[in-house]
Amino acid sequence: MKILRILPFLVFLPFFSCSSSDNEPTPTPAETMYFPNNTDNNWETKSIASLGWNQSAVQPLKDFLAEKHSKSFMILVNGRIVIEEYFNGHNATATWQWNSAGKTLVSTTTGIAQQEGLLNINNKVSQYLGNGWSSEPLEKENLITNRNLLTMTSGLNDESNLVIKPNLTYLADAGTRWSYSNVFQLLMNVVSKASNQDFETYFNAKLKNKIGMDGFWNYGTIFTIYHSNTRSMARFGLLLLNKGKWKTEQIINENYVNETTNSSQEINPSYGYLCWLNGKSKYMVPGSQTVYPTALVPNAPNDMFSAMGAEDQRIYVIPSKNMVVVRMGDASDPQNPNFALSGFDAALWDKINALMK
Repeated sequence: MKILRILPFLVFLPFFSCSSSDNEPTPTPAETMYFPNNTDNNWETKSIASLGWNQSAVQPLKDFLAEKHSKSFMILVNGRIVIEEYFNGHNATATWQWNSAGKTLVSTTTGIAQQEGLLNINNKVSQYLGNGWSSEPLEKENLITNRNLLTMTSGLNDESNLVIKPNLTYLADAGTRWSYSNVFQLLMNVVSKASNQDFETYFNAKLKNKIGMDGFWNYGTIFTIYHSNTRSMARFGLLLLNKGKWKTEQIINENYVNETTNSSQEINPSYGYLCWLNGKSKYMVPGSQTVYPTALVPNAPNDMFSAMGAEDQRIYVIPSKNMVVVRMGDASDPQNPNFALSGFDAALWDKINALMK
């Protein structure tokens, strides 16, 4: 077993012609969704003025991002670049780690394997990895499904980030406890076994190359983390915004994306399939069993869902605004690098809200 780690709709409004009165204006057609070409880096842009946003809020946003150790930041609306900025020596071709934001890449790849009939997320993990893949008693191990790994409800001990068999011990029955840990990465082994090829080979063919991403999986002794440039992160966010469709191809089926971006269990309704959800009644955070009775990021749109990684790697997707926001960089607070959610999110959304006024 490899040692692994980490840690909508475009509503096409029809064009209505109006013939009842010459004085009635003809409604403007909704702007179409744009997808960048997969083989070059040309990307359509859209001005802040055309959106009616507050131009005077741009510089305070940039200053905030620079002060918070950001390396890059992007906003897409209908797939077009509204803002693209690089800081602290970073540039458009430089790669950076996604950290736990890469979890959602694994979830999506798992969904693709399921739609191809290679696996079923409701099946036991042992169906793919064999009995004895953990150090749990067999009857407890057999309770753990791929879906439990997707939803952080495996019940496996979460004390160590090192995903090796001796550490995979019993803590609770699968489905009874939500706990953020790295054991989800066993899904990479499941996909590898089910597809009879290395996970990265399958990922590249079925996801990365389909939407024109760059990047690579960095397999460390403890941690396995995806690295890419900023636009690749934005491409993945654009895929999720469009419910798994890229141009005319449905890369991952819409039903699975809907499951990914809705509450996967009741223990922590702010979590889908390796994806964070805003606008729910409560949430939990990594490393704690505390339940907070509020939305994840109260000042952000309620329908926002996010791929979040340590040191404030972020992909925010906001279907109601046809919008994707990406941030890469070092930890906004070097003294508190965190695993996923941090105070940075609310502070950043204050700046974004001021921009959109």
